[in-house]
Amino acid sequence: MLCQRCAAILRGSRLAGLPQRATRQASSSSALPRRLGRSSTSTALWPTRSTPRHPVTASTAGAIRLYSSSAPPGTSPTPTESASPSSTLEKPDFLDEAESTIWDRLVKEFNPVELVVQDISGGCGSMYGIEISSEKFRGTNMLKQQRMVNAILGDLMKTWHGVQLKTRVP
Repeated sequence: MLCQRCAAILRGSRLAGLPQRATRQASSSSALPRRLGRSSTSTALWPTRSTPRHPVTASTAGAIRLYSSSAPPGTSPTPTESASPSSTLEKPDFLDEAESTIWDRLVKEFNPVELVVQDISGGCGSMYGIEISSEKFRGTNMLKQQRMVNAILGDLMKTWHGVQLKTRVP
């Protein structure tokens, strides 16, 4: 069962060229094949296109967003990416001593664009929530990013119960 919004999206994208009867069948759950290749209706309901609906041209190629943590090979970073932030991240005044120690270590090592350090254990200092965004993470996957942070905070983490760590590239 699809909500009205999802059904409208499907009608607009996949089923645009099909007759009304086929569209009704395709939107009902009974007409959909349970496995690919199981039923001949799968090829009839979902025709393949030899040409894309919106062909990519030189003018539209620049508008396509690539989801990657690193720049494509052969390109150089833009001036805003290569330039370091003009001002350093300002340390909040509400951090307690342990949060402040974590903050200082992370700022010293990663020079983050964004950083949030919070004791989420209720004040006993056994669990911390850390969100960090740094250019030093560019080109590395999430696991490597988190290992980099763990290496910096390793001796402190031995006394913690847990950590909620969110890393990303700005």
